[in-house]
Amino acid sequence: RPLWCLAAQRKGMVIRMKKEFRDLLREHGRDTLPNVLLVSAECAPLSKTGGLADVVGTLPKSLAKLGIDARVITPYHRCIKDKYADKVEHMFYFYAKLGWRQEYVGIEKLVLDGVTIYLVDNEQYFGDKIYRGGNPEGEQYSFFCRAVLDAIPNLGFDVDVVHCNDWHTAMIPMLARTQYRGAKQEQIKYLLTIHNIAFQGKFGFDFVQDMLDVDSRYYTPEFMELNGCADYLKAGCVFADRINTVSPSYASEIKMPYYAEGLEGILNARSAQLTGIINGIDKKVYNPHGDALLPARYDRGHLKGKAVCKAELQARMGLEQRADVPMFAMVTRMTEQKGFDLVACVLDDMMCREDMQFMLLGSGDERFENFMRSAEGRYKGRLCAYIGYSEELSHLVYAGSDFFLMPSRFEPCGLSQMIAMRYGSVPIVRETGGLRDTVTPYNRFTGEGNGFSFANFDAWEMRDTMRLAMDCYKNEEIMSGLISRAMQADFGFERSAMEYAKHYIWML
Repeated sequence: RPLWCLAAQRKGMVIRMKKEFRDLLREHGRDTLPNVLLVSAECAPLSKTGGLADVVGTLPKSLAKLGIDARVITPYHRCIKDKYADKVEHMFYFYAKLGWRQEYVGIEKLVLDGVTIYLVDNEQYFGDKIYRGGNPEGEQYSFFCRAVLDAIPNLGFDVDVVHCNDWHTAMIPMLARTQYRGAKQEQIKYLLTIHNIAFQGKFGFDFVQDMLDVDSRYYTPEFMELNGCADYLKAGCVFADRINTVSPSYASEIKMPYYAEGLEGILNARSAQLTGIINGIDKKVYNPHGDALLPARYDRGHLKGKAVCKAELQARMGLEQRADVPMFAMVTRMTEQKGFDLVACVLDDMMCREDMQFMLLGSGDERFENFMRSAEGRYKGRLCAYIGYSEELSHLVYAGSDFFLMPSRFEPCGLSQMIAMRYGSVPIVRETGGLRDTVTPYNRFTGEGNGFSFANFDAWEMRDTMRLAMDCYKNEEIMSGLISRAMQADFGFERSAMEYAKHYIWML
């Protein structure tokens, strides 16, 4: 469809969402929109190590289109100071009680792309790495939780809902309910979003007592104890008003022991308050029609530019200049969670038996990095392993590849498959979490589907699915249909924002 038509369609969707939102407000007897404060350890483009930052950076802008004043509070990390210090406005400072310590808290303000961001300044805790690991990281974010709660009454922003993200902020609901009784912080509603349940923030009880003065009566399985440790994420699940995770399938999976990492008990007990909301991507950043990082631009109806991108990717990475060979790509952390052990199991078999190219961009476990370096030597000109990360190169990989491989053991949501589809790289995924919710497998009888998928975490099942994709690549009609449907999928944040808005109202 013409771009003006798509723009009109998006505008109409936003208008319908606003009307639905206003109707929902009236149903709940409210005539004012909730004010939301998102709390996160990272926020793109200020600080980023993963998908959490993208969500926190994009969601407030989408909520603003619905009329919601959504602001962010995040640590004033060194990487932010280095880039944005001249744009930051100092608001106030105070000293927060962290166990027996009195720690400086500076509250700075930055307005970026229309979003108000509060920055919690303390050079001792945020002057180095975003995540320090172990007890030092626990101390970093125990301090952050305390600083956020103490800062809220003085922000000049009447907060209705605090939206916490992952274990680094999960103690906020517990502290508000147990240590701020009668204060403004207790009256606020709290939503906790679990982006990856594998990371929970587990520490000794003595450590937590020293940091946050948590009463010993809460060191029990009913509250925050798990396997002999104080578990920050569990505490958040107990005390938050609502819990959500980043895809409907993952919300179901984490109630099962295989995926829940020990939290299945509390999540099943609170299943009525647990939901899944699929993440989205920033369609302005990831847009092949307007992407300045690409050598040629294209859209769903005009794909010549994609062929140019493939040729450029091959040339830049030392691959054979062939338009007729399918290129499989991965932009990933090289870990077992991402299914890289499956790749290591069958890659040699595929490269020896099939006429294909393989492009990797990523880093991770040393054994996988070494395996890929070795594979590049064995299949020079057909396989490239770029160990590391480059934002510019990632855009070219999405645009220049034919198939995008994501064989994850588990995947709460996944953004890479959405980005790949946006650029016309057909995804091949394992049916788990957000991958199941976003990729519809190709059906050769009906012609439906926007990608390929396999059910079991099995290397040979993945290999067979890759071979099916290669068979489809040889049929121009099938392949063009897959690319068109993949690029047509709408993974913008508008729908996610609407779902979060509903949650905020339900909690009021």
